[in-house]
This record gives sequence, C-alpha cells and structure tokens, in this order.
Amino acid sequence: MQNDSINNSTENSSGLIAWLEDVMNLSLFHLGDSHLTLGLLLALIFSFVALFIISEWIRKLLVHRILSRYDLAVGTKQSIGMMVKYLLIIIGVFTILQTNGIDLSALGVLAGAIGVGIGFGLQNITNNFISGLIILFEQPIKVGDRIEVGDVTGDVIKISARATMVVTNDNITIIVPNSQFIDSQVINWSHSDRMVRFNFPVGVAYKEEPQRIRTLLLEVAKENKGVLSMPEADVLLTEYGDSSINFILRVWTSEYINKPVVLKSQLYYAIFQKFKDAGVEIPFPQHDLHLRSGFENLKN
Repeated sequence: MQNDSINNSTENSSGLIAWLEDVMNLSLFHLGDSHLTLGLLLALIFSFVALFIISEWIRKLLVHRILSRYDLAVGTKQSIGMMVKYLLIIIGVFTILQTNGIDLSALGVLAGAIGVGIGFGLQNITNNFISGLIILFEQPIKVGDRIEVGDVTGDVIKISARATMVVTNDNITIIVPNSQFIDSQVINWSHSDRMVRFNFPVGVAYKEEPQRIRTLLLEVAKENKGVLSMPEADVLLTEYGDSSINFILRVWTSEYINKPVVLKSQLYYAIFQKFKDAGVEIPFPQHDLHLRSGFENLKN
C-alpha cells in the first residue's frame, strides 16, 4: 500500500508539472516568426523589471560613489547619471528581446503604429521627452540651479524624462513640463556660478550729503554676513526725484540667491537703524499747491 501511495503522489506531481508546462507554453499571439507564450511573457516582465531596478542602482552608484570623487557640479553628476541610465535601458531592452528569441523585425510594424499614435495623440509626451534629453545634454538648467520660468521661481531638484521638479521658497514642489524650458524664456540665476548681484533702491531727503549717504550704505552692506566682500558692494546716485535723492545699493551674494527678499529685509532694517542713528531723514511724498486764481476771485 505504501508503494501505491508513493506511485499516486508521483503521478500527481508529474501531472501538475505537465499542466504547468502546458500553461507556460500556451501561445498568446504571434510576433513575426516568434510565438509569445505565457512563460515567455512572464520572463520578459521579470527581465524588464530587473533591468529598470539595476539601471537605477547603477545610476545612484555612479552619481553618489564614483562621480562624487571628482570636482563636478551636482547638476552635471545628475545629468551624466540619467544619460547612463537611459543608455543602459535601451541596450538592455534590445538584449532581452534578442536573448528570448523575439523577432525584432516584426517590431517595425509595431513601431510604425506607435509612431502614428504619437503623431496624433502623444505629441506633448514626445515633446517633453525630447526636451528632457536636450536639457540633459546641453544643460541649460541643472539640479541645484535657481531658475525662473513663467510664474515659477525655485530650485531644481530633479530632471526626469517628462518633467522637471522645482521647489519654491515655501517648500512647494511644482512639476514643470520639460518643453517649457525649451520653448519659453528661462532665467537661470546660477547657470555659471551661485553668485548674483541685487539692487536695492534707497531715498533720502534733499538736505542730506550724498557722499555721507554712500558711506552709510556701504557700512550696512559690509556689516551683513550674507553680502560678499568680493566683488565689493557699490552705491549709485540714480536720480533727483520729486521728494528725494534716490540711490541704489548694489550688493553681491551667494548665500541668498534663493531668498533675495530675506536679504532685502535685512538690509532695509539695518539701513533704517543706521539712518536713525546718524540723523538721516527718510522723506515722504510732498506736493506744493498754488491757489492763486481762487484767492483772487474771493478778493473780487
């Protein structure tokens, strides 16, 4: 009886294996001279998932371990990593298809059909993808850059195939389509380096000595830690206004490139206190009224 039980279990196992083989060899459809079976489809899915995971792992290894040894900008490292990832995915896809015996010549028809679909319904996606490649190669913007595009102002934190992520000063992440960086005017505050100059207008009363005002403003700039000592700050006398002599305080900074309003506030607080201590008058709009004709009529 023991032998009969063993034989029955062996037959059941063999039957289950044979059934699994039949299921895996089930032909789903034909692709050229190739037969796409369920087993082959599962193998392709597993291979593609592994390809994307491995390519992402290699990108991170390249950016954070290998390229970190060299004196490269963060955006340049990220761009090189993304290009290597895309290249590995393209090579891996063709390798997986050829290894599994997929007839690549039959994909020409599929590519043509996809091309028609792209022409009619996927123009924006294709445009954004190609724009993303242009951004990675030409690098008009890089990760870490301070940019302005349209109504969006912030720091670039990620450039992907379809869109770019920008974080504002309020810690809000805005997803900007890549095509907008190619088709629209983009202001990159840190394209060459993270050092910019800001201009802050200041007005004083006409009784003040311009040279003294210049000295006081330069003292305020020198005392602020966020203002660079080189290049030096400068003060321009720009115009004689209706109620004031108008100056522009020009300062260089690399620390406040992403928060110029904060620097402006700090300098204006300091200027107000400096002027108050020095007895400098900050004017307010004044108007002189001449009422000659009205008084003449009253006299008559």
